[in-house]
Amino acid sequence: MTNKADTIIVGGGVIGSSIAYNLLNDGFTGKIVVLEKDRIYEFASTPRSAGGFRQLYTTDVNVQLSRYSLQVYKDFSKNMAVDNEEVEIDFKQRGYLFLATEEMMPRFEKHLKLQHRNGVSSQLLVKDELLDIIPELNIDDLAGGLFCSESGYLDPYSVMQGYIKCAKKLGAEYVYEEVDSLLIEQDQIKGVRLVDGHEYYAPVVINCAGAWAAILSEKANLPLPVVPLPRQIFQFDVEKPLQKYLPLTMDPTGVYFRHEGEKFIAGYAEELEPKIDFSWKRSAFIENIWPIIAHRISNFERAKIERGWAGLYDFNTKDHNAILGQYPSIKGYYVSFGFSGHGMQQAPAVGKCLSELIRTGKYETLDLTPLRVERFAENQLVIEDAIY
Repeated sequence: MTNKADTIIVGGGVIGSSIAYNLLNDGFTGKIVVLEKDRIYEFASTPRSAGGFRQLYTTDVNVQLSRYSLQVYKDFSKNMAVDNEEVEIDFKQRGYLFLATEEMMPRFEKHLKLQHRNGVSSQLLVKDELLDIIPELNIDDLAGGLFCSESGYLDPYSVMQGYIKCAKKLGAEYVYEEVDSLLIEQDQIKGVRLVDGHEYYAPVVINCAGAWAAILSEKANLPLPVVPLPRQIFQFDVEKPLQKYLPLTMDPTGVYFRHEGEKFIAGYAEELEPKIDFSWKRSAFIENIWPIIAHRISNFERAKIERGWAGLYDFNTKDHNAILGQYPSIKGYYVSFGFSGHGMQQAPAVGKCLSELIRTGKYETLDLTPLRVERFAENQLVIEDAIY
Protein backbone atom coordinates (compact mmCIF):
# COMPACT_ATOMS: atom_id res chain seq x y z
CA MET A 1 0.00 0.00 0.00
CA THR A 2 1.42 3.40 -0.98
CA ASN A 3 -0.09 5.02 2.12
CA LYS A 4 1.97 2.84 4.48
CA ALA A 5 5.26 4.08 5.87
CA ASP A 6 7.71 3.35 8.65
CA THR A 7 7.82 6.97 9.81
CA ILE A 8 5.46 9.87 9.13
CA ILE A 9 6.67 13.42 9.69
CA VAL A 10 3.94 16.06 9.95
CA GLY A 11 5.41 19.36 8.76
CA GLY A 12 8.11 19.71 6.12
CA GLY A 13 9.75 22.93 7.32
CA VAL A 14 13.30 23.13 8.61
CA ILE A 15 12.68 20.95 11.69
CA GLY A 16 10.76 18.17 9.93
CA SER A 17 13.14 18.15 6.97
CA SER A 18 16.22 18.09 9.22
CA ILE A 19 14.80 15.05 11.04
CA ALA A 20 13.99 13.32 7.73
CA TYR A 21 17.47 14.02 6.37
CA ASN A 22 19.29 12.95 9.54
CA LEU A 23 17.30 9.73 9.88
CA LEU A 24 18.17 8.67 6.33
CA ASN A 25 21.74 9.95 6.48
CA ASP A 26 22.28 8.00 9.71
CA GLY A 27 21.24 4.74 8.08
CA PHE A 28 17.48 4.48 8.66
CA THR A 29 16.27 2.18 5.88
CA GLY A 30 12.51 2.47 6.35
CA LYS A 31 10.09 4.54 4.29
CA ILE A 32 9.68 8.16 5.44
CA VAL A 33 6.68 10.21 4.34
CA VAL A 34 6.72 13.94 5.05
CA LEU A 35 3.28 15.56 5.00
CA GLU A 36 3.36 19.31 4.34
CA LYS A 37 0.22 21.35 3.70
CA ASP A 38 1.95 24.39 2.17
CA ARG A 39 3.58 23.26 -1.10
CA ILE A 40 5.36 26.58 -1.74
CA TYR A 41 6.01 27.28 1.96
CA GLU A 42 4.24 30.63 1.60
CA PHE A 43 3.16 30.74 5.25
CA ALA A 44 5.82 28.46 6.75
CA SER A 45 7.60 29.94 9.75
CA THR A 46 11.15 29.16 8.56
CA PRO A 47 11.35 31.52 5.55
CA ARG A 48 9.52 34.24 7.51
CA SER A 49 12.07 34.28 10.33
CA ALA A 50 14.78 36.90 10.91
CA GLY A 51 17.50 34.32 10.27
CA GLY A 52 19.49 35.11 13.41
CA PHE A 53 21.95 32.55 14.74
CA ARG A 54 23.27 32.87 18.28
CA GLN A 55 25.01 30.98 21.05
CA LEU A 56 24.28 33.57 23.73
CA TYR A 57 21.87 31.42 25.73
CA THR A 58 21.67 30.94 29.47
CA THR A 59 20.94 27.20 29.78
CA ASP A 60 23.38 24.39 29.02
CA VAL A 61 21.03 22.54 26.69
CA ASN A 62 20.34 25.59 24.48
CA VAL A 63 24.03 26.50 24.26
CA GLN A 64 24.89 22.90 23.34
CA LEU A 65 22.20 22.84 20.63
CA SER A 66 23.66 26.01 19.13
CA ARG A 67 27.27 24.79 19.40
CA TYR A 68 26.45 21.68 17.39
CA SER A 69 24.34 23.58 14.86
CA LEU A 70 27.09 26.18 14.34
CA GLN A 71 29.49 23.52 13.09
CA VAL A 72 26.84 22.20 10.70
CA TYR A 73 26.03 25.64 9.31
CA LYS A 74 29.69 26.55 8.81
CA ASP A 75 30.08 23.62 6.38
CA PHE A 76 26.45 23.41 5.19
CA SER A 77 27.08 24.62 1.62
CA LYS A 78 29.57 21.85 0.84
CA ASN A 79 28.24 19.01 2.98
CA MET A 80 24.64 19.38 1.77
CA ALA A 81 25.50 19.68 -1.93
CA VAL A 82 23.21 17.66 -4.22
CA ASP A 83 24.75 16.47 -7.53
CA ASN A 84 27.76 18.72 -6.86
CA GLU A 85 25.50 21.77 -6.57
CA GLU A 86 26.31 23.60 -3.35
CA VAL A 87 23.61 25.10 -1.12
CA GLU A 88 24.33 28.78 -0.50
CA ILE A 89 22.83 29.70 2.89
CA ASP A 90 24.56 33.10 3.07
CA PHE A 91 25.83 32.54 6.62
CA LYS A 92 27.32 35.87 7.73
CA GLN A 93 29.37 35.37 10.90
CA ARG A 94 29.23 39.04 11.80
CA GLY A 95 28.44 38.38 15.42
CA TYR A 96 25.51 38.61 17.79
CA LEU A 97 25.43 41.51 20.25
CA PHE A 98 23.27 42.08 23.31
CA LEU A 99 23.50 45.71 24.42
CA ALA A 100 23.29 46.18 28.19
CA THR A 101 22.32 48.84 30.70
CA GLU A 102 24.10 49.04 34.07
CA GLU A 103 21.56 46.81 35.80
CA MET A 104 21.86 44.11 33.10
CA MET A 105 25.64 43.68 33.36
CA PRO A 106 25.76 41.41 36.47
CA ARG A 107 23.30 39.05 34.76
CA PHE A 108 25.46 39.02 31.61
CA GLU A 109 28.54 38.20 33.71
CA LYS A 110 26.73 35.13 35.00
CA HIS A 111 25.65 34.15 31.47
CA LEU A 112 29.25 34.53 30.26
CA LYS A 113 30.49 31.89 32.70
CA LEU A 114 27.91 29.35 31.54
CA GLN A 115 28.68 30.07 27.88
CA HIS A 116 32.44 29.71 28.42
CA ARG A 117 31.87 26.44 30.27
CA ASN A 118 30.19 25.17 27.09
CA GLY A 119 32.90 26.41 24.73
CA VAL A 120 31.29 29.61 23.45
CA SER A 121 33.74 32.42 22.66
CA SER A 122 31.52 35.16 24.08
CA GLN A 123 32.95 38.42 25.41
CA LEU A 124 31.68 40.94 27.93
CA LEU A 125 32.40 44.38 26.50
CA VAL A 126 32.58 47.73 28.27
CA LYS A 127 30.71 50.61 26.63
CA ASP A 128 33.66 52.08 24.68
CA GLU A 129 34.43 48.67 23.15
CA LEU A 130 30.97 48.66 21.57
CA LEU A 131 32.16 51.44 19.24
CA ASP A 132 34.74 49.08 17.72
CA ILE A 133 31.84 46.97 16.49
CA ILE A 134 29.33 49.73 15.63
CA PRO A 135 31.16 53.08 15.35
CA GLU A 136 27.88 55.04 15.06
CA LEU A 137 26.33 53.55 18.22
CA ASN A 138 24.90 55.88 20.88
CA ILE A 139 26.37 54.46 24.09
CA ASP A 140 25.24 57.23 26.49
CA ASP A 141 22.68 55.02 28.26
CA LEU A 142 24.64 51.75 27.93
CA ALA A 143 27.15 50.09 30.25
CA GLY A 144 28.45 47.48 27.81
CA GLY A 145 27.31 44.37 26.02
CA LEU A 146 27.62 40.64 25.51
CA PHE A 147 29.13 39.72 22.14
CA CYS A 148 29.83 36.51 20.24
CA SER A 149 31.79 36.95 17.01
CA GLU A 150 31.13 33.39 15.74
CA SER A 151 27.39 33.94 15.54
CA GLY A 152 25.45 36.05 13.04
CA TYR A 153 22.67 35.44 10.55
CA LEU A 154 21.81 33.36 7.51
CA ASP A 155 19.11 32.74 4.91
CA PRO A 156 16.56 30.43 6.57
CA TYR A 157 14.71 29.61 3.33
CA SER A 158 17.92 28.25 1.75
CA VAL A 159 18.67 26.17 4.84
CA MET A 160 15.18 24.65 4.69
CA GLN A 161 15.45 23.93 0.95
CA GLY A 162 18.88 22.38 1.51
CA TYR A 163 17.42 19.90 3.99
CA ILE A 164 14.40 19.20 1.75
CA LYS A 165 16.54 18.46 -1.33
CA CYS A 166 18.91 16.21 0.61
CA ALA A 167 16.06 14.37 2.34
CA LYS A 168 14.38 13.74 -1.04
CA LYS A 169 17.68 12.62 -2.58
CA LEU A 170 18.06 10.06 0.23
CA GLY A 171 14.53 8.75 -0.38
CA ALA A 172 12.10 10.77 1.75
CA GLU A 173 8.72 11.13 0.07
CA TYR A 174 7.05 14.55 0.37
CA VAL A 175 3.26 14.61 0.10
CA TYR A 176 1.74 18.09 -0.04
CA GLU A 177 -1.49 17.53 1.85
CA GLU A 178 -2.87 18.80 5.16
CA VAL A 179 -3.14 16.51 8.17
CA ASP A 180 -6.44 16.73 10.01
CA SER A 181 -5.95 14.33 12.91
CA LEU A 182 -3.80 11.65 14.51
CA LEU A 183 -4.88 8.00 14.40
CA ILE A 184 -4.43 6.32 17.78
CA GLU A 185 -5.48 2.90 19.05
CA GLN A 186 -5.23 2.45 22.82
CA ASP A 187 -1.72 3.72 23.62
CA GLN A 188 -0.13 3.32 20.18
CA ILE A 189 0.05 5.80 17.27
CA LYS A 190 -1.24 4.26 14.04
CA GLY A 191 -0.93 7.12 11.56
CA VAL A 192 -2.75 10.25 10.45
CA ARG A 193 -5.93 11.25 8.66
CA LEU A 194 -5.73 13.99 6.04
CA VAL A 195 -8.26 16.78 5.56
CA ASP A 196 -9.41 15.04 2.35
CA GLY A 197 -10.17 11.86 4.34
CA HIS A 198 -7.23 9.75 3.17
CA GLU A 199 -5.24 7.96 5.84
CA TYR A 200 -1.52 7.26 6.12
CA TYR A 201 -0.28 4.55 8.45
CA ALA A 202 3.01 4.25 10.34
CA PRO A 203 4.16 3.03 13.79
CA VAL A 204 6.07 6.32 14.27
CA VAL A 205 4.58 9.80 13.76
CA ILE A 206 6.66 12.91 14.45
CA ASN A 207 4.71 16.14 14.92
CA CYS A 208 6.84 19.00 13.51
CA ALA A 209 3.93 21.21 12.48
CA GLY A 210 5.27 24.33 14.19
CA ALA A 211 2.61 26.88 15.05
CA TRP A 212 -0.09 24.36 14.08
CA ALA A 213 1.44 21.41 16.00
CA ALA A 214 -0.28 21.90 19.36
CA ILE A 215 -3.67 22.24 17.64
CA LEU A 216 -3.17 18.81 16.03
CA SER A 217 -2.01 17.26 19.31
CA GLU A 218 -4.90 18.82 21.26
CA LYS A 219 -7.40 17.21 18.84
CA ALA A 220 -6.12 13.83 20.02
CA ASN A 221 -6.43 14.95 23.66
CA LEU A 222 -2.64 15.15 23.94
CA PRO A 223 -2.21 18.77 25.00
CA LEU A 224 1.03 20.75 25.07
CA PRO A 225 1.49 24.38 26.20
CA VAL A 226 2.24 25.90 22.78
CA VAL A 227 0.35 28.66 20.96
CA PRO A 228 0.79 30.40 17.58
CA LEU A 229 2.23 33.88 18.18
CA PRO A 230 2.65 36.42 15.34
CA ARG A 231 5.93 38.32 14.97
CA GLN A 232 6.42 41.22 12.54
CA ILE A 233 9.66 42.04 10.69
CA PHE A 234 10.39 45.22 8.72
CA GLN A 235 12.93 45.90 6.00
CA PHE A 236 14.16 49.46 5.61
CA ASP A 237 16.86 51.51 3.94
CA VAL A 238 18.71 54.60 5.15
CA GLU A 239 20.12 57.70 3.50
CA LYS A 240 23.61 57.42 5.01
CA PRO A 241 25.19 53.93 5.11
CA LEU A 242 27.04 52.60 8.16
CA GLN A 243 30.80 52.24 8.27
CA LYS A 244 30.66 48.50 9.05
CA TYR A 245 28.23 45.63 8.59
CA LEU A 246 26.18 45.07 11.72
CA PRO A 247 26.09 42.03 13.95
CA LEU A 248 22.55 41.02 14.85
CA THR A 249 22.11 43.61 17.58
CA MET A 250 19.61 43.38 20.42
CA ASP A 251 18.77 46.65 22.17
CA PRO A 252 17.95 46.55 25.92
CA THR A 253 14.33 47.33 24.93
CA GLY A 254 14.08 44.03 23.00
CA VAL A 255 14.19 45.68 19.57
CA TYR A 256 16.71 43.96 17.27
CA PHE A 257 18.26 45.04 13.97
CA ARG A 258 20.79 43.78 11.45
CA HIS A 259 21.95 44.22 7.88
CA GLU A 260 19.97 42.50 5.13
CA GLY A 261 22.24 42.78 2.10
CA GLU A 262 22.99 46.52 1.94
CA LYS A 263 19.69 47.30 3.67
CA PHE A 264 18.39 46.47 7.16
CA ILE A 265 15.71 44.50 8.97
CA ALA A 266 14.31 45.10 12.45
CA GLY A 267 11.71 43.61 14.75
CA TYR A 268 10.71 43.21 18.39
CA ALA A 269 8.73 40.95 20.70
CA GLU A 270 5.44 42.80 20.77
CA GLU A 271 2.63 41.93 23.15
CA LEU A 272 0.06 40.17 20.98
CA GLU A 273 -2.76 37.71 21.54
CA PRO A 274 -1.98 34.18 20.34
CA LYS A 275 -3.51 33.66 16.88
CA ILE A 276 -2.69 32.69 13.32
CA ASP A 277 -2.29 36.07 11.63
CA PHE A 278 0.08 37.09 8.83
CA SER A 279 -0.83 40.77 8.62
CA TRP A 280 1.78 43.45 9.32
CA LYS A 281 1.32 47.10 10.14
CA ARG A 282 3.60 49.95 9.11
CA SER A 283 2.48 51.74 12.27
CA ALA A 284 4.18 49.07 14.41
CA PHE A 285 7.54 50.08 12.93
CA ILE A 286 6.87 53.81 13.17
CA GLU A 287 5.60 53.73 16.76
CA ASN A 288 7.58 50.91 18.40
CA ILE A 289 10.82 50.36 16.47
CA TRP A 290 11.86 53.54 14.72
CA PRO A 291 12.21 55.73 17.85
CA ILE A 292 14.45 53.12 19.49
CA ILE A 293 16.75 52.42 16.54
CA ALA A 294 16.98 56.15 15.67
CA HIS A 295 18.05 56.83 19.26
CA ARG A 296 20.60 54.03 19.08
CA ILE A 297 22.10 54.88 15.64
CA SER A 298 21.61 58.37 14.20
CA ASN A 299 21.82 57.03 10.61
CA PHE A 300 18.48 55.32 11.28
CA GLU A 301 16.73 58.67 11.87
CA ARG A 302 16.20 58.94 8.12
CA ALA A 303 14.81 55.49 7.36
CA LYS A 304 12.46 54.36 4.62
CA ILE A 305 10.33 51.26 5.14
CA GLU A 306 10.49 49.09 2.03
CA ARG A 307 8.42 46.09 3.10
CA GLY A 308 7.27 44.05 6.04
CA TRP A 309 5.99 40.58 6.83
CA ALA A 310 4.76 38.48 9.71
CA GLY A 311 5.55 34.93 10.71
CA LEU A 312 4.47 32.66 13.53
CA TYR A 313 6.35 31.48 16.60
CA ASP A 314 5.33 28.09 18.00
CA PHE A 315 5.47 29.73 21.41
CA ASN A 316 5.91 27.57 24.50
CA THR A 317 3.97 29.43 27.18
CA LYS A 318 5.58 27.58 30.10
CA ASP A 319 9.34 27.96 29.56
CA HIS A 320 9.82 29.19 25.96
CA ASN A 321 11.88 26.15 24.92
CA ALA A 322 11.50 23.28 22.49
CA ILE A 323 9.48 20.22 23.46
CA LEU A 324 11.22 17.12 22.14
CA GLY A 325 10.78 13.37 22.31
CA GLN A 326 8.11 10.74 22.67
CA TYR A 327 4.77 11.69 24.19
CA PRO A 328 4.76 9.65 27.41
CA SER A 329 1.35 8.02 27.11
CA ILE A 330 1.40 7.22 23.38
CA LYS A 331 3.96 4.81 21.93
CA GLY A 332 5.42 6.00 18.63
CA TYR A 333 4.13 9.58 18.86
CA TYR A 334 7.05 12.02 18.90
CA VAL A 335 6.94 15.80 19.09
CA SER A 336 9.40 18.46 18.01
CA PHE A 337 7.92 21.93 18.40
CA GLY A 338 7.55 24.82 20.84
CA PHE A 339 10.86 26.40 19.73
CA SER A 340 9.59 29.93 20.45
CA GLY A 341 11.61 31.46 17.61
CA HIS A 342 14.74 29.26 17.81
CA GLY A 343 13.79 26.42 15.46
CA MET A 344 16.02 27.41 12.57
CA GLN A 345 18.97 27.93 14.94
CA GLN A 346 18.54 24.53 16.55
CA ALA A 347 17.36 22.47 13.55
CA PRO A 348 20.67 20.71 12.74
CA ALA A 349 21.18 19.47 16.31
CA VAL A 350 17.52 18.58 16.82
CA GLY A 351 17.44 16.58 13.58
CA LYS A 352 20.56 14.65 14.56
CA CYS A 353 19.44 13.93 18.12
CA LEU A 354 15.88 12.90 17.25
CA SER A 355 17.30 10.60 14.58
CA GLU A 356 19.27 8.90 17.36
CA LEU A 357 16.30 8.75 19.73
CA ILE A 358 13.97 7.24 17.11
CA ARG A 359 16.50 4.75 15.69
CA THR A 360 18.22 3.64 18.92
CA GLY A 361 15.90 4.69 21.75
CA LYS A 362 18.42 7.08 23.27
CA TYR A 363 20.28 10.34 22.68
CA GLU A 364 23.98 10.05 21.83
CA THR A 365 25.37 13.31 20.42
CA LEU A 366 23.66 15.61 22.96
CA ASP A 367 21.44 14.83 25.94
CA LEU A 368 18.16 16.57 25.14
CA THR A 369 16.19 14.91 27.95
CA PRO A 370 15.83 18.29 29.75
CA LEU A 371 13.47 19.24 26.86
CA ARG A 372 11.27 16.14 27.29
CA VAL A 373 7.47 16.32 27.29
CA GLU A 374 7.30 15.10 30.90
CA ARG A 375 9.08 18.15 32.30
CA PHE A 376 5.80 20.06 32.65
CA ALA A 377 4.15 17.39 34.81
CA GLU A 378 7.39 16.94 36.76
CA ASN A 379 7.81 20.71 37.22
CA GLN A 380 11.32 20.53 35.75
CA LEU A 381 11.04 23.58 33.49
CA VAL A 382 14.04 24.77 31.49
CA ILE A 383 14.09 28.50 32.23
CA GLU A 384 15.97 30.44 29.56
CA ASP A 385 16.89 33.96 30.64
CA ALA A 386 17.61 35.30 27.12
CA ILE A 387 14.35 34.98 25.22
CA TYR A 388 13.00 37.69 22.91
